[in-house]
Amino acid sequence: MSAASRRPGQLSLGAFLMETGHHIAAWRHPDAHAAGGLDFAHYAELAQTAERAKFDAIFFADSVSVRDTHVPSLSRTARADHFEPITLLAALSVVTQHIGLIATVSTSFNEPYNVARKFASLDYLSGGSSGWNLVTSSTETEAHNFSLDKHLDHAVRYERAKEFYDVVSGLWDSWEDDAFVRDKASGIYFDPEKLHTLNYRGKHFKVRGPLNVARSPQGWPVVVQAGASEAGRELAAQTAEVIFVAHQTLDEAKQFYRDVKGRLARYGRRPEHLKIMPGIFPVIGRTQEEAQEKFDALQALIHPSVGLQLLSNMSGGLDLSQYPVDGPVPDLPETNGGKSRQRLLLDLARRDNLTIRDLYLRIAGARGHQQVIGTPQSIADQLQQWYEEEGADGFNIMSPWLPGGLNEFAQYVVPELQRRGLFRTEYTGRTLREHLGLPRPANRFATQQEDALRVAS
Repeated sequence: MSAASRRPGQLSLGAFLMETGHHIAAWRHPDAHAAGGLDFAHYAELAQTAERAKFDAIFFADSVSVRDTHVPSLSRTARADHFEPITLLAALSVVTQHIGLIATVSTSFNEPYNVARKFASLDYLSGGSSGWNLVTSSTETEAHNFSLDKHLDHAVRYERAKEFYDVVSGLWDSWEDDAFVRDKASGIYFDPEKLHTLNYRGKHFKVRGPLNVARSPQGWPVVVQAGASEAGRELAAQTAEVIFVAHQTLDEAKQFYRDVKGRLARYGRRPEHLKIMPGIFPVIGRTQEEAQEKFDALQALIHPSVGLQLLSNMSGGLDLSQYPVDGPVPDLPETNGGKSRQRLLLDLARRDNLTIRDLYLRIAGARGHQQVIGTPQSIADQLQQWYEEEGADGFNIMSPWLPGGLNEFAQYVVPELQRRGLFRTEYTGRTLREHLGLPRPANRFATQQEDALRVAS
């Protein structure tokens, strides 16, 4: 790779933080913090490490259930106890200054007003650093915690999600930026002309508004999505400003990049106003051999029941225990779960002729995301290639174990990217939008009034 990037600009980096690390056996690593899921000091250290390395954001995924109902395998993983993410990010906003704070909140098991209010509040607490990862959820276990016998159908989930987004973004525009004058002399606290009531009525929601939080520092918190199905791509083209996605190959990444960016024009959007950030699971060594030894040591910690159940969960909740573990991966019938990840797993198994055991070992760390094992230079080579060939605008870094995996990436890979001119050496803005190069959204109601005045004149 050349010393300087041929593509203009610089790539973005997110730190995708998961309890003890992304590898399914990470908690057993001798240097991992096994009780990290409920240790605020652990997360504060990780956030500050990422901020020192000038990451754009940290990100927390979430599920509103214990992720696995198979207790024997669940008892061997560290995924059953963790903080509610908005609460955690509110606390982390006190111990960070620049880094973005992104949390997953489901549109299937929440109400739009509450979500709009929480993220607007987080944006104030963090000085303009918040981001909402909009998901529809995909597991039956979550539905069972919300008085439902089964999860909503896939198509209905995305239909509801679009309405949910419309309500939330509309509520974020309840107040114009300068509505609150707080003039003690006149006794006027806010300008009534700059208050806008939403009065939304749709198929799934009926919300009056306005929001009882002033328009946030970013205008809106950054909107993130992670769906890669056809419905997910179309929703992202309409609404997302960042996409977190899983790809196995550069060709897949480039196809997705072209497809989603190509959809934006029909919604009046520009390609640079959507950042595509695939997940990357890096295992770093001073040599290729050392990196492979580190990865092999993690793989040796996987209990077979944990690997098999991980694969079952990610393939839509199908029971794979009836098949020979060293036999081929069977054709997987479509389920009501996540469609894009199931397709990715089946394509991977067919392309590389993997057995069921091979496949669960392949995904035990990255869960379908790209796995890179190598030196800081070789890992930077791959990130540079994906960025320059427009397979990505940046990457969501999935550390194998924590805190060590993030420390190594910050200490060795980030400086290599900086030497190549691919990544910032200092923050040049204050908000998450500024880090990502995203525009501040105009208030829709103020814009409508301005347009009406122009027409009238």
